[in-house]
Amino acid sequence: MSPVLAGVLQLLALIAALALVHRPLGDHMARVYSSDRHLRVEKWIYKGIGADPDAGMRWPAYLRGVLAFSAAGVLFLYLLQRVQGVLPGSLGFSSIDPDQAFNTAVSFVTNTNWQSYYGEQAMGHVVQTAGLAVQNFVSAAVGMAVAVALVRGFARSRTGELGNFWADLVRGVVRILLPLSVVAAIVLAACGVIQNFSGIHEVGQFSGGPQQWNGGAVASQEAIKLLGTNGGGYFNANSAHPFENPTPFSNLFEIFLLLVIPFSLTRTFGRMVGSLKQGYAILATMATIWVGFVALMMWTEFAHHGPAFDLAGGALEGKETRFGVGASSIFAVSTTLTSTGAVNSFHSSFTGFGGGITMLGMQLGEIAPGGTGSGLYGMLVMAVIAVFIAGLMVGRTPEYLGKKIGTREIKFAACYLLVTPALVLVLTAAAMALPTPGDSMTNSGAHGFSEILYAYSSAANNNGSAFAGLNADTQWFNSTLGLAMLLGRFLPMVFVLALAGSLAGQRPVPATAGTLRTEKPLFTGLLVGAILIITGLTYFPALALGPLAEGLAS
Repeated sequence: MSPVLAGVLQLLALIAALALVHRPLGDHMARVYSSDRHLRVEKWIYKGIGADPDAGMRWPAYLRGVLAFSAAGVLFLYLLQRVQGVLPGSLGFSSIDPDQAFNTAVSFVTNTNWQSYYGEQAMGHVVQTAGLAVQNFVSAAVGMAVAVALVRGFARSRTGELGNFWADLVRGVVRILLPLSVVAAIVLAACGVIQNFSGIHEVGQFSGGPQQWNGGAVASQEAIKLLGTNGGGYFNANSAHPFENPTPFSNLFEIFLLLVIPFSLTRTFGRMVGSLKQGYAILATMATIWVGFVALMMWTEFAHHGPAFDLAGGALEGKETRFGVGASSIFAVSTTLTSTGAVNSFHSSFTGFGGGITMLGMQLGEIAPGGTGSGLYGMLVMAVIAVFIAGLMVGRTPEYLGKKIGTREIKFAACYLLVTPALVLVLTAAAMALPTPGDSMTNSGAHGFSEILYAYSSAANNNGSAFAGLNADTQWFNSTLGLAMLLGRFLPMVFVLALAGSLAGQRPVPATAGTLRTEKPLFTGLLVGAILIITGLTYFPALALGPLAEGLAS
C-alpha cells in the first residue's frame, strides 16, 4: 500500500469514527448542561466549595467565577512546583525555578500546556498527577462552561442570566470529561501506553552511555490531555514518545480523542438553541476547514523534491517512521486547528509550507473544530461577524438565531477578534527587535523568525505546541509567553460572556423574507470565507516573512 493511500484511508476511518459518536455524545452533553438534577457527588462538591448550583448568574458574576477559580488554580500549581523538592514522589527532582513555575502554572490553567522543560527530567509524580493532570480536567471544563454560557445567550430571551458557572464546571468534569477519560485511558493502556508510579531506571546502553527513564501515570494523563485539548505530555517528545503513543492504532485513536468533543459540541449547540440545522451549519464550516487543511498538508509533505524524498515516500525528517507522513500530517493539522498542542512529529522539521499550515491553523483562532469549548464559542463569534458582513451587503440590520446584532454586540465580537492577533504580532516584534531574545533561536533567517512567530501564536491562542528549535526556557520567554497565555485565554472570555449577556437580554425577532438563513450552505460558505480572509489580512505580512519565504526558497 502506498503511503498516500494509507494516509487517505486513515483520514476516512477517522471521519467515520467521529460521525459515529457525534449524535450520542452531542445529545448527552446537551442533557448535561440542561438538566435541573444534581448527582450526589456533585452535591458534595457544591457543599465543599460553598456554591449554590441553582442560583442564576448574570455575565459579570459568571466571569468572576471563571477568573476567581482560574486564579486559585494558578496559585496552587505555582506553589506545588515551588515545594516539589520536599514532596514525596518527587523522584529526586528539585523545586522549579520561579519564572518557569509561573510559566507552567499559567500554561496548564489556561489550557495551553506550553512546556519549556523536559517533563521526564523536571516533574515528579505528585506535581504531574495532583497538579498538571487536575488542571487538564478543570481548564477544559472552564472552556466548555463559557461556550455553554454563550449558547444560552442565544437560546434565552429577556433575561440576563447565563446559568451557574459552578454547576457547569462540576458537571463538565463529573459527567463528561471524567467518564470519557476512564474509557480512553483503558484503551490507551491496552495499546501499550504505560501506567505506573515507578521511579527512574535504566533502559539500555547507548553510544552516549546509559539512558534513564522514569515511569508515570501516562495513560490516564494522556487521555485527558487529548480529550480536554490540553496537550502537555509526560515526556518531552510528547506523542512521538513510544511510552505515550506506541502504535499506529494508538496514534489514530489519539487524534480521534482530541477532535471528538469539539466536533460533537456543534450538536450540543443545535440541541440547546432548538435547531439542529444550525448546529450542522457550524459543523460543516469546521469540517470544511479541517479537511481542507489536512489535504493541503498531505500535499505539501508528500510532494517530492529529489531522490531522497522519492526513496522515503515524502518529507520524513522529524516524523516517526511507525506513523509515516500521512498520519503525522493529520495529527499536525488536528492539534493546531484545536488548542491541543500535542505533537507526534516535530513541526520545525516540516517543509516550509507545511510549517506555515500548522501556524495558520492556530492563527485562525483554533475554531475548526477548536479547543474543548473555546472552539465553539470562537466559531460563534465568527458567525456573528459573518452575519454582520452580510447585513452590510444588503443594508439590513443583521440577525443571528433571532437576535439582532447591533452596535454593542459587534463591538464585543470585534474586540474578541483583535485581542489575540495584537498579542502575537506585538510580542513577536518585540522579541525580534530586542537583542537578547534572538539568542534563543537555533536557526537564522526565515526559519528563525518562524520559531518566534510560532511560539507567540501558540501561546496567545492557548495551543502549546512549539517549533522545537527555540530555547524558550529563559526569563524573557517564560515571562512574555506566560503573559500571552493569560491574556489570550481570559480577555476573549470577557468579551464572549459580555456578548452572551447582551444577547440573553434581547427580545427575539421573528424571521422574515429578508432574514439571512444561517442554516443553509450559502451561510457556511460565507463563514468559511470570512474566517480565511480576516485571518489572511491580519497575519499575511508576518507569514510572508517566515514560512512563505522559506517555502518559496526551498
